[in-house]
Amino acid sequence: MLLLWLAIILACFYLLAVVTDEFFVISLDEITKKLKLSPDMAGATFMAIGSSAPELFTSFIAVFRTDGMADVGAGTIVGSAIFNILVIIGASASFRKAHLNWQPVVRDMLFYAVSILLLLLSFADGQIIWREALLFVGVYIGYLVAVFNWRTWLPYKEKNVDVFELLEAEESKHPIAIWAKKLLGIVIPECKEKPERFMFTFGASVLVIAALSFVMVESAIEMAHLLHIPPAIVALTILAAGTSIPDLLASIAVAKQGRGDMAVSNAVGSNVFDILIGLGLPWLIILTFQGGAVQVATENLLSSIFLLFATIIGIFFLLFVRRWSIGKRAGWLLILVYLMYVGWNIFQVI
Repeated sequence: MLLLWLAIILACFYLLAVVTDEFFVISLDEITKKLKLSPDMAGATFMAIGSSAPELFTSFIAVFRTDGMADVGAGTIVGSAIFNILVIIGASASFRKAHLNWQPVVRDMLFYAVSILLLLLSFADGQIIWREALLFVGVYIGYLVAVFNWRTWLPYKEKNVDVFELLEAEESKHPIAIWAKKLLGIVIPECKEKPERFMFTFGASVLVIAALSFVMVESAIEMAHLLHIPPAIVALTILAAGTSIPDLLASIAVAKQGRGDMAVSNAVGSNVFDILIGLGLPWLIILTFQGGAVQVATENLLSSIFLLFATIIGIFFLLFVRRWSIGKRAGWLLILVYLMYVGWNIFQVI
């Protein structure tokens, strides 16, 4: 039975990757073109939604369960943030040295640090109230304002690239991917060749991602029960890594093309979105309609949040010392830290 639930989770990971890359991201790209957004603003909004859609919907599904499993969503978000900052940046840097503009790095690192501190303060008493959820969303709105004005405050030359190239870096020609795309195409209209369908593609993609996230969360909880471990542990490791793998593959692809800076920027920016919107928005919606508080089992999450804060300080210091670049040795070091983190989580439940 355990293998069955694991197989279902892996199948959901794969289908989520196909839905996101082949349908959802393409529809978001069309939306940004219609709205004529700048690359920075598109990256902070629609690109973040595209890269973080599985985590966002996983958080929604977990929060709206009635059996106190909100920590599964929180665990997935926190674990995904750790995966993004350590593995995606590490893997990208291990292929080719990345050089970054320091101005957007400072902006994203600053808001990322604020989001982690907000997470620590909110989790201190094991429950989330409406004002705290509203603060999460409010800080993200502040982040969007900063993104929009940052080049005015701290001028820098923006690279002329399509922000969605990171997510559409390599179209898989594997027979399974082609079959999965055709299967999903039955319920999701294609808009790559017919851009006028983008709103239908967007809506259908949202529904499919939500359905797959629901199945994935239920399977993870059942698997945790069979293993007699807290569901948050499964979320911090298996769900977090699985929902972030599409980002990892795309980041490696663009790093090979010499655009590792895009991968680094996306990893940090996505983490800001994951924490502030991926957690804050579901909490805000459910608390607005139901009142009370959302209970979170923080004993399995606090140490991971402290690790998040330590990594942001470490990476910022590393980038500052190395004049806003990160190379192969630092990349492998970040991956090693993540492997140690996973090993530590496994050791906790043995």
